[in-house]
Amino acid sequence: MSKDLIISTSLSGRAMVRAAFDIGGTFTDFVLQGPEGTRTLKVPTSQASPAEAVLSGFQRLLLDSGLSAGSVEGVLHGTTVATNAIIERKGAKTALITTRGFRDIVLIGRQKRYETYDLYMNKPSPLVRRRDIFELDERMAFHGEVLLPIDDNTLKAVIERIIDGAYEAVAVALLHSYANPAHERAVRDRLAAIAPDLLVSLSSDVSPKFREYERTSTTVANSYIKPAVARYLGHLQSALGEQGFRNDLFIMQSNGGLVSPEFAREYPIRIVESGPAAGVLMCGDVAAEEGARQVLTFDMGGTTAKLGAIDDGVPAIMPSFEVDPIHYKAGSGLPISLPAVELLEIGAVGGSIARTEMGIVQVGPESAGADPGPICYGNGGTLPTVTDANLVLGYLNPEYFNGGAMELDRSVAEAGIIRAIGDPLGLSLGEAAWGIHTVANSNMERAMRIVSLERGRDPRRYALVAFGGAGPLHAARLARALGVPRVIVPHGAGVGSAFGLLQAEPRIDVSQTKVMPLLGEAASEIARIYSELEVQARLDLVRLGMAGEPAWSRFAYMRYAGQGYEVRTDLPDGPVDAAFVVAAQEMFHAGYERLYRYRDAEAAIEAVDWYLVANLPRTEKGRDGKFLGKAETARSSSWRQAFFPENGGYTQVQVLDRTGLAIGETVEGPALIEETDSTTVVLPGDRATISPRGHLVIDIGGK
Repeated sequence: MSKDLIISTSLSGRAMVRAAFDIGGTFTDFVLQGPEGTRTLKVPTSQASPAEAVLSGFQRLLLDSGLSAGSVEGVLHGTTVATNAIIERKGAKTALITTRGFRDIVLIGRQKRYETYDLYMNKPSPLVRRRDIFELDERMAFHGEVLLPIDDNTLKAVIERIIDGAYEAVAVALLHSYANPAHERAVRDRLAAIAPDLLVSLSSDVSPKFREYERTSTTVANSYIKPAVARYLGHLQSALGEQGFRNDLFIMQSNGGLVSPEFAREYPIRIVESGPAAGVLMCGDVAAEEGARQVLTFDMGGTTAKLGAIDDGVPAIMPSFEVDPIHYKAGSGLPISLPAVELLEIGAVGGSIARTEMGIVQVGPESAGADPGPICYGNGGTLPTVTDANLVLGYLNPEYFNGGAMELDRSVAEAGIIRAIGDPLGLSLGEAAWGIHTVANSNMERAMRIVSLERGRDPRRYALVAFGGAGPLHAARLARALGVPRVIVPHGAGVGSAFGLLQAEPRIDVSQTKVMPLLGEAASEIARIYSELEVQARLDLVRLGMAGEPAWSRFAYMRYAGQGYEVRTDLPDGPVDAAFVVAAQEMFHAGYERLYRYRDAEAAIEAVDWYLVANLPRTEKGRDGKFLGKAETARSSSWRQAFFPENGGYTQVQVLDRTGLAIGETVEGPALIEETDSTTVVLPGDRATISPRGHLVIDIGGK
């Protein structure tokens, strides 16, 4: 089922051999880039032991390509292990040490409600119980002055209780430690002396920023998942070594950069959204190849859909994100105060379960996952999903799902849809399946409007890059609803996040909170901040095990004086002087105006968080190289019944094998274009063309 697609070389001209694998909720995706081209593979994710799917898939790819593990020069990995430990509440027994009087901060959270009128609204459950939170007599002022030294007797008593409680990990989040970490470091040193086996995380290391709730939540999460991630990475490294792999293993971060396993063990919270972030990187490279700098990204798999954006050719970055949201609503998850590629996650995907509620069709957020999966998988599932509906609508080929590695049972899917949707609502099979499909599209449309219109992006000026196993199937209708003129479906869209890993670079982000007016006289203080951040970043690069001079970039989070939240603002390169401050002011005004269509040139500006990013540019690129021509093994085109309401319902449409389409070849809708890992639906009136780079470009409305 694998096929050579691309030839990739290093800058020296020597063919590289690299492997990338991304663990998703339903499938684990693989890309092996070798001297003969690039091979792809999808295997069902093993929820009980995700490493087993990784190792077996890696071995299969090596056998298919005739390569040994020892010939692979680098392995790049995106994983859901950290995310799953939080979602499933299967992390370590964790203690939290905090300043006396702030014991309940992670229990109270924020006042803002994600559902204003829901009297029975559930708040996200913290990762530690109240009995696991220990108070320490100490106090630090917001500017870093010690108001109350640590009471040694209290600290000793706290440590004794932690040892007696058999805790595996400890989070230390003391008040205002971002301004002065001395007290947190003293606690760490005492813990190391008395209980060296405890895994300790300091908020001043994990998230040295103000806003106590978010900083504490982030630190607790880091401690909570630390043992699980350490065990997983240790097992993976050991097993890869047994297969003969001896070279570099890199782990994807949520900010789009790579880190070593050792760094990921220390800061596992940074790899929580690793796979989705890689997918956005892939979209950026594909869009650049197609001349698009403004891009909306759409990754739809079997468990969640992720929506993101690329502005002026650069993936959008958000200052924080949430894990385990309730019903995928902003403000309903556990806050993680770390930079991450901008993503909005929703539960309207291939595995989303459909049901009736008060006489209407509801889809998600519950998912059938990989086990038992949709009814059509034949693994014991009884509840209809979006995948079942797409099969009944004729969009999926039951004999060629996942390149023929899986066979779908249409008859049981039909029975399940009639039982759960058709009979209760008095709908025919086609109407019921179309209702599921339409509701899923509507959910994604609402989410995409948040990513685009509500964040200052006009979708009419953006292209949509669709990937994931189900993304290309829904992309054209989503584009029509939003007014997006062009959809790009990359080659290998079904394993897009794995391809994205091949685009990533080693990256370190360091930050410091310092609230100050952005005035000319602030230049010397800003220069001091960035001097300290560079020292810290260079130390982290040494820990990362990377040599070479990095590429540096700066940004900050700023606001108009009196506001409560900030806007990310890129900062100029070069010396930090009065001219730097003037340029930064204009950059803030421009960014604020783009988001809110408003600027106040007379208002005072405050800078809050200062960031420095160190990137080590890669010497090889995952998708660069010549695409091989029209495949000799392409399946013959065929016809089948598929549901298109524009044509009155079920109609005969042409089914094409994407590998059989030549560069420049055009397909008029309605049509279905299949490849091993995804299916693209071309709607009536749309035109799809294979671009010179081998991507499928759909002009919505044939324009």
